[in-house]
Amino acid sequence: MKRLWLIFAQTVTISVAALFVVQTLKPEWLAWRQAGEGIPHQVTIQQATPAPDERRVVSYADAAQAALPAVVHIFTSQEVRRHPFLNDPVFRHFFGDRFGPETQRRSGLGSGVIVSADGLVLTNNHVIESADEIEIALHDGRKFRAQLVGSDPESDLAVLRIASDRPLTPLVFAPADSLRIGDVVLAIGNPFGVGQTVTSGIVSALGRTQLGINTFENFIQTDAAINPGNSGGALVDSNGHLVGINTAIFSQSGGSMGIGFAIPVSLAKNVMEQIIRTGTVTRGWIGVEVQDLTPELAESFGLQAETGALIAGVMRGSPADKAGVRPGDVLLEVAGKPVQDAQAMLELIAALTPGEKATFGLLRAGKPLGVHILVGKRPRPDR
Repeated sequence: MKRLWLIFAQTVTISVAALFVVQTLKPEWLAWRQAGEGIPHQVTIQQATPAPDERRVVSYADAAQAALPAVVHIFTSQEVRRHPFLNDPVFRHFFGDRFGPETQRRSGLGSGVIVSADGLVLTNNHVIESADEIEIALHDGRKFRAQLVGSDPESDLAVLRIASDRPLTPLVFAPADSLRIGDVVLAIGNPFGVGQTVTSGIVSALGRTQLGINTFENFIQTDAAINPGNSGGALVDSNGHLVGINTAIFSQSGGSMGIGFAIPVSLAKNVMEQIIRTGTVTRGWIGVEVQDLTPELAESFGLQAETGALIAGVMRGSPADKAGVRPGDVLLEVAGKPVQDAQAMLELIAALTPGEKATFGLLRAGKPLGVHILVGKRPRPDR
């Protein structure tokens, strides 16, 4: 019996070894197995043919392609004199000329948006401020020397002009107030000078004010990446229409942290039209210094709400001084429109026409008072 089991075991071992050798070296000898079970079924993959107007993925390529030709690169330079201390003979005796020549050229870069076919370009004032040479590079690689038409430091906008040998492609402005929180936007510009770049995000907030960036603020906040060099570039909607001019970022590192700000087209269009028409921006002014009402101040003046602006100072000889406005008055209305806070008061007065009289509603010693003021022209701020 033991002998039979030994013969059986040896037979099985030799058979398995022979099958392995044949499977490895001559698999075609085992073709008969293909007729059995275990043969994988051939799978036919059906691929749909999309209609011409059907999108298979979400893409903003059309919006980007519509806007890219209208966004330009701006290169600036200015002559900078070194500090007079470096010209001191004693200093130069010990240190020589290792600090370079007396004058040097400083360069900068930014972006801009073509707004008319005859060569008008909208950008930020801080991009071209103090520059004595401005060069603009178009999407197709052509370069032009640019001329400054005018600027407005208080809104941080400027208009340039280039003389092109053929009509340019301007960017279409989106309708005013068409933007909503959550809308997709694309930021286009020349970040860090690497070349034209498109980033995407959404509108995070609208009407951002009191950021300390500009005198007149009404920013669009977006998380589309905006970096140095993007300033003056376009913020466009999903149709490729201009909704804002990229202006500033909140950053602790110098790069994008998801909080960027753009000037809305409603403000940019108003400023741009005034600059094109007159070379400057004219705003109303009465010559007062104001501050917001705190809960304590509102209670002391007998106000039910913290609306209005406290007149903290009046410039001597100003329109407000001539009309009898005093420090301590509370400004409640400007030309019939309620004043919510100091920023709102500044914007309401700026919208008035210089040379015309306007009625201002005040609160003095707890009693309402109406004052007629001959509106003056807001002086241009120093650099």
